[in-house]
Formats: sequence, structure tokens, C-alpha cells
Amino acid sequence: MIGPAIQRAQQAIGTIPIVMVAAGDPVASGFVASLARPGGNITGFSSMAPELVGKQLELLKEVVPKVSRVALLVNPGNPASAPQVRHAQDTARALCVRLQPLEAPGPGEIDSAFAAMAKEQAGTVIVLAHSMLLDNRTRIADLAARRRLPTVFGRIDDAQAGGLIAYGPSIAEGFRRAATYVDKSLKGSKPVALPVEQPTKFELVVNLRTAKALGLTIPPSVLSRADQVIQ
Repeated sequence: MIGPAIQRAQQAIGTIPIVMVAAGDPVASGFVASLARPGGNITGFSSMAPELVGKQLELLKEVVPKVSRVALLVNPGNPASAPQVRHAQDTARALCVRLQPLEAPGPGEIDSAFAAMAKEQAGTVIVLAHSMLLDNRTRIADLAARRRLPTVFGRIDDAQAGGLIAYGPSIAEGFRRAATYVDKSLKGSKPVALPVEQPTKFELVVNLRTAKALGLTIPPSVLSRADQVIQ
């Protein structure tokens, strides 16, 4: 189960074991007591990797080396956002880039966030993974294209929707690994004895159609690392 579905299942199911997939920060969300010792009826796999946004920022800097201001689109209701923002700020300082976190609690705030990016003259934008932002990925990609903003997302289908780059945990791999926890649960293992695992496989997707529309040339060093290139 993913994100909000975990919370609904937790409220409705009671003590039946739940295996989660792609939960942002299961500890901060209250799903588990800790990653090592879940402490209840929920375990599985987290997509939480605070350092991920730093890698995304480094990718942007490779593709747009002269960028000096980077917007960070965040849903403040996501408990996983705060540590990612802190890590992004650390990476931005190391890269001599000014980071501009902008909040979009709901779909109605997305347009105003992009208006703020224009006002602050952001040169690129990173979109932190969240179900609401994922649901609006095509709209976000269109707004970024209209303002000629190279954009990095955290899910593969975000790049397919028109983003320039997607870099993040492999959700398919998470589901495959979750099947082993389902098997263990069916054989009698309790969630409390199964530590929550963090992502180990990350995927990079580059959208060359978007790059061409933005007048960007993707460096060979980035293309050579891509798991998928959208022509």
C-alpha cells in the first residue's frame, strides 16, 4: 500500500498485517515506531531517502551548470518533506545555488507557487514526491514548460508526463520486494519482526523531447547513466 491508503487501512483493518510500499516517512507519519522495530501491524518499504533531493539538485546542476536559483515545490502536509528540504539546503550551499522552497498544500496553490518562481527568477525547479503533486504532474510539467523551467521529478511517470528528468526509487522494485514480506506474513511472521526497508535501487529517466523544447543539451555524462531516455 502507498501513502494515504496506508492510513485508511490502518484505521479500518485493526491488527491484520499491512505491507506498505513507497511510504515517504513511515515514522513521522505514525505508521511505525521506528524502521528497525516497527512495533505494530505495519511494515514494508519506505521511499524515504532524504539525500535523494541532493542528488536531484546535483543532476540539475550538471544539466544547467549556470543555474543560480532553484525552486523546490513542496507539499507541507507531507512529513517526509522537512528532512528533504534540509538536505536540499545543505546541497545548495555546497553547489553555491540559492534554494527557494515553495509550498503547495493543494492543487489550488500550484499556480501561485509557479508565479512566485517567476517573481524570484528561479532557473529550475525540483518537485518533491507527494501523491497530490503526482496527481497533478502533467499540469506541473505544462506550467514549467510555459515558463521554460527545467524540472526534476521523483517518479518515472513524471518525466513521461513532460518533466525534463525523473530520478528516484524504483517503485516496481519496491512492489517486487514487498511480495517477499507478504509471503513471510502469510507464513506467520509478525510485522514487528520485519524491519522497514529503505530504497536501494534508483532510476534515472531523461526526456529528450522536453530538453529540445527547452533548448538544452543533456551532457553525455547524464545520458550514459540514464535507465530510460524518452526520445
